[in-house]
Amino acid sequence: MPHRIEDYALIGDRRTGALVGPDGSADWLCLPRFDAEAVFAGLLGDEQHGFWRIGPAHAVGVLPPLAGSRRYRGNSLILETEWHVPGHGTVRLTDLMPTGDGAPALIRIVEGVTGRVRMRSVLHATVNYGQHTATHRHTDGRTVFDVGNGALWLDTSVDSTVAGSGEFTLGEGDTVSFALTWQPDQAAAPTPPDARDALLRTETYWRRWAAQSTYRGPYTEAVTRSALTLKALIYAPTGAPVAALTTSLPETIGGIRNWDYRYKWLRDAAKTIIALVSLGYLDEARAWRAWLLRVIAADLENLQIMYGIGGERELGEAELDWLPGYEKSAPVRTGNGAATQFQLDVYGEVIEALYQAYLAGLEPDPDATRLMVGLVTQLEKRWRRPDEGIWEVRGPRRHFVHSKVMAWVAVDRTIKLIESGDADGPLERWRELRDTIHRDVCEKGYDPVRNTFTQSYGSKELDASLLLIPQVGFLPADDKRVIGTIEAIQRELSTPDGFLLRYPTEGEDAGVDGLPGDEGAFLLCTFWMVDDLALIGRGDEARQLFEKLLALRGDLGLLAEEWDPRLKRQVGNYPQAFSHIGLILAARRFSSPEPLSLPLQRTTEADLTVAPAAPQ
Repeated sequence: MPHRIEDYALIGDRRTGALVGPDGSADWLCLPRFDAEAVFAGLLGDEQHGFWRIGPAHAVGVLPPLAGSRRYRGNSLILETEWHVPGHGTVRLTDLMPTGDGAPALIRIVEGVTGRVRMRSVLHATVNYGQHTATHRHTDGRTVFDVGNGALWLDTSVDSTVAGSGEFTLGEGDTVSFALTWQPDQAAAPTPPDARDALLRTETYWRRWAAQSTYRGPYTEAVTRSALTLKALIYAPTGAPVAALTTSLPETIGGIRNWDYRYKWLRDAAKTIIALVSLGYLDEARAWRAWLLRVIAADLENLQIMYGIGGERELGEAELDWLPGYEKSAPVRTGNGAATQFQLDVYGEVIEALYQAYLAGLEPDPDATRLMVGLVTQLEKRWRRPDEGIWEVRGPRRHFVHSKVMAWVAVDRTIKLIESGDADGPLERWRELRDTIHRDVCEKGYDPVRNTFTQSYGSKELDASLLLIPQVGFLPADDKRVIGTIEAIQRELSTPDGFLLRYPTEGEDAGVDGLPGDEGAFLLCTFWMVDDLALIGRGDEARQLFEKLLALRGDLGLLAEEWDPRLKRQVGNYPQAFSHIGLILAARRFSSPEPLSLPLQRTTEADLTVAPAAPQ
């Protein structure tokens, strides 16, 4: 049975990633990239759907005990898991996925720390998300698994008697390494990785990247871990951030709100870039901007709200009926039907991220400014249309207030660029457009009786996305309408433990998202509340709420999408970029009123690698 979501550790190589439980079991791994078929899909079912567990063999039965301690090795994505087996000794498992351009690989190094410990490795690779067991063969002392879209080559320094599974004993100072490397069909056999060299290279890469941060405020450990997580979710070949590592982790245990998040939402990606830029990282903004210019600039009339990480437009949604789902939360889905939705706010999200990167010192690009102008030109034609909104509801389209506010942001930031002389456009017409959108929102999206903005025009319901109104500068934080909205959301959308729902799933607008059932408290929305409370001068309250949010993290500092206030556990896809974005930006609110700080000397991606280790 899978572990609690927050008990999984993330390791990754910036092309894909694995989730490893506290028993040493890798229960989720898609190869060769984030959105590929899973070779280990036990997370969404059970052991028959794929896993690779390494742990002590001294436990009763076949399952190893849970680790006594786990940690990331410094500021890296290298996981260290330790077991102390009474009467036998202590053993350490180090898991990593090497960064760089080589074949994707999962490397596992087992070391004897004290005494003598009997260890067991059990590997069950599968085809197509656990639909079939992978066939295997032995070639020149190596085990090869055929996984449909390629082959997995297993190399180990001990005998693997049955398809990579077996037992071995470690004494103090002994080391055994395993490497599972993916190769395309028909490709030549990969060179067996040097585990120690891969460890050195990978640790050097992550430490150098983390050291670039210009952040010097409070909660440094949490901010750094969140930044590393966001970096790990950016697909290195294209610069496209994914929303999360997983598909179909439920928003309610046993529910049907299970979606595939392994794609590039323009909104999520833009917010990822804003968070990283706020910490001084510009390389990621540069790569993301290049992706935008390659993928969307030539066809703005057919702008999608999300794309595949390689720029794919077709993301058809399907259900995998052979998988029972995480803790029987079905269906399990791949693809995402929301790709065809109209979400007005993405114009503002993209332009805001480009603008913030510009403010932070990213070198100007004429094609990027033309892209911004082109987006506003399209927005000018479309902003009066109802849409599916930030939460991509599957009910009827509405005039969502957040969507209109972000339309205003798109126009406002582009006007600022034109005024600075860095873009060309119809300045007076767009100033009038900006004013028109502002009036429209204030007249149709505000309830003067209750002194609050509402989820959509004509609605009485609230929506946590309204918390962004002061953060994007639509109205100042001391405006009575802003304060009234913050207090109304606190009053009506808070769970008993103080975390926020996105919107009500009951009431006069019940069914706004077109789905049955409830969901957990949305962590990003609660971080928005932290930010707003600090903005309106309630700093002590903001800190208390922020620290309550930090306490929800697992032992390795990771966050899923939501928190189930009834079961007291994390739910939703994991690790979730939105949640870590919210953490970073809320922490920065405590350190400085400034939106961004300019980076100092930049380090390039090439500088993050290390030369091969000299032969021993």
